Amino acid sequence: MSEPENHPGAGRRPLWQAPAIQALLLFVLGLVGANVADVLLQRAGLAPLSPLQTSLLHGVLAALLARLRRMAAWWWLILLVFPVAALGAGQLHLPSWVFLAVFLFMLVLFWSTFRSQVPFYPSGQTAWDAVAGLLPEGRPIRFMDIGSGLGGAVLDLSRRRPDSEFTGIEIAPLPWLVSRVRAALAGNRCRFVRGDYLLLDFGNYDVVFAYLSPAAMEALWHKARAEMKPGTLLLSYEFHIPGTTPDVVVEPEDGGRVLHGWRM
Repeated sequence: MSEPENHPGAGRRPLWQAPAIQALLLFVLGLVGANVADVLLQRAGLAPLSPLQTSLLHGVLAALLARLRRMAAWWWLILLVFPVAALGAGQLHLPSWVFLAVFLFMLVLFWSTFRSQVPFYPSGQTAWDAVAGLLPEGRPIRFMDIGSGLGGAVLDLSRRRPDSEFTGIEIAPLPWLVSRVRAALAGNRCRFVRGDYLLLDFGNYDVVFAYLSPAAMEALWHKARAEMKPGTLLLSYEFHIPGTTPDVVVEPEDGGRVLHGWRM
C-alpha cells in the first residue's frame, strides 16, 4: 500500500482538532459552568442545586457550547444526555467491571472514530442493490469498500459478481473480525483487510465505495481525484461531496438515503 498524496485535506488532523477531544473540553467547561452557577445561587441565598439539577445544567451548557462551536448535531445530543446518564449509572451502584466491559466493547467497535470522524454506519440491502446496479458489466472489476464495517456490502456484491475481486478495509478490530468470520463461514472468496483507507492506493481499484461521514468527504474527494484512474468510479452512500456535481444519483423509491457516483 502506498502513502497518500500530500494534497489538502488528505492528512490527519492534529489530535486537539478531533471532535471527540473538543467535545471532552466542552464537557469540562459545562461542568465548571454548572458548578459556578451553583455557587452563585448559594451566595445569593438560594438553595443549592440537587445532583440532578446540576447534571441537567451541565448537559445544557455543554450542548450549547457545542452548538456555538458548530459541531455535528450528534455531539449536542451526547453532551446533553451524558451527565444525566452518568448520574443515573452511578446511582445504580454497578460493579466496576461493567464499565470496563462496556468501554472495551465500544473501543473495539469504534476504535479511531475520535480521530477519523467516521462512526459505525451500517448500510443495508437498499444500498447494496443500488451499488450493484452501477458496477461495470462485461469484464471483471476490482472493488474496494472503505470502512467496510461488518462486511455486508462486500459479501453481497461478491456473490453477485463471482468473476470480480471484492475487498473491504476496516480499521476497527471487532467489525473487521466479524466480517472475516462471515466470509469464512460462507465460503466467500472476498477479502477483508484491517487498516486505514488513507494508506490505500485508490489507483488499484475500478470502483471505490464509501459510507463514511460528512467530515471525511473532502479528504476522500482529494484522494480519489489524485489516485483513481480515468474511467473508474467513486461511490458515496448518503453523503455528498460539497462543491461537486455527481455524475449519477440513485434515489430509492421510498425516499431513503441517496447513492452518489462520480466518474473519474
